[in-house]
Amino acid sequence: MGALTRTRAGRPARDLEYAVIDMETTGLNPAAGARVCEIAVLRMRGDGTVLREFTTLLDPGVPVTGREFHGIGDSDVVGAPTAADIAGELAALCAGAVIVGHKLDFEEGFLAAEPAFADRLPDGLPGLCTLRALRSQVDLTRYSLPWASHALNGHWPTGQHTALGDARACAQLLAELLHNAPGELRYTGPDPLTVASPVPWPASGDRPRLKPRRRVDGVNGFTPRLPDGGLRAAPAHPLRPWPGFWRPDELDPARCGGRFDPGQRAAAVAVVTRRRRRREAAMAAVALTGAAATAAAVAALRRRIRGR
Repeated sequence: MGALTRTRAGRPARDLEYAVIDMETTGLNPAAGARVCEIAVLRMRGDGTVLREFTTLLDPGVPVTGREFHGIGDSDVVGAPTAADIAGELAALCAGAVIVGHKLDFEEGFLAAEPAFADRLPDGLPGLCTLRALRSQVDLTRYSLPWASHALNGHWPTGQHTALGDARACAQLLAELLHNAPGELRYTGPDPLTVASPVPWPASGDRPRLKPRRRVDGVNGFTPRLPDGGLRAAPAHPLRPWPGFWRPDELDPARCGGRFDPGQRAAAVAVVTRRRRRREAAMAAVALTGAAATAAAVAALRRRIRGR
């Protein structure tokens, strides 16, 4: 898992490409048998340009539960492709990119639990969690995808609890984060993998049959969005300045996972405050030492002059 920082470490984040991923699942725990029933991937540049979109329902091979959240039922996935059918296309979308998700630990668990995905995706893919990044860089009362979007850009995301709608909202937040940062944001973490032989996009006649669902943002997006498919050239909304929510000092992203309740927030802020005070004390000590050395040099020079 990588991170974003305002320090000079790492690579300029706007120079990279990102594969923003979101899933709807039959449950919360893949170890208990939950599987992916819908997936979307949005490939984008760091400046917000959208390169490709792909989304489809999946046949999870298990009963579909959680319909009250995502609206997907057992009948919706009849005839939908399996994870094995789209694993190659998923690998092509992720090749050479940083994988992004809002609470990426969730998607990571399901990618690892699905054998077809685990077999096609190489080990060591770089990742970036926008939830951790937002907690580290900006000070909000709530960090869920819809609440953060509304607080920062004034828009409630459309298509909530659909894979494509949430992937687009996550991509919008990432593009705005990189665009509005008070200093250049740099990515620290594993470099995107160079794939010698990327998986080719299948010809239209060879694509797996994808199960349409309801419309998202006016687009019947539940078929692959390939380069010749009329892609959007930018996020759904123009990149606009955020209000003054930026933290004066970024928090350690490693401390910004999980629930991040008020106690965890206070502990993370306390750590960065102590670090800033130590840094300021060290700088003051250096300045004091320099001033003392300068005063001693001046005094010695005066004595030499008087001695003459």
